[in-house]
Amino acid sequence: MTKILIVDDDIQVTKLLGKVLSAEGYETIAVNDSSTAIEVAVSTNPDLVILDLMMPQPDGFKVCRMLREDPNFMYTPILIVTALDDSDSRIVAFGAGANDYLTKPFNLEELTSLTKALIDESI
Repeated sequence: MTKILIVDDDIQVTKLLGKVLSAEGYETIAVNDSSTAIEVAVSTNPDLVILDLMMPQPDGFKVCRMLREDPNFMYTPILIVTALDDSDSRIVAFGAGANDYLTKPFNLEELTSLTKALIDESI
């Protein structure tokens, strides 16, 4: 089963994403503390990471960079899901290694479509 790691400090967001993606047939792992995101990624080896940017240290930009620095996650797709809707944040996120970017509030169909596309591209 395809595993998705969801990293967001908002518990309601991780619950919603987990519920929606589980209904699509994915196994989800939720992390609400960005400081444990890398450790959980190493132990679960996800097929996709969904990552918020606005979190306590380390922020999502740093987590994205840290994942890309690890050879095990060099090619793992990273989908940013954040309330930051400015071009500078997008540029920094893509520079950090993100594959795609979705702003909150998001359309659930768009989320599931992007998730499927990113996973299909990585296979």
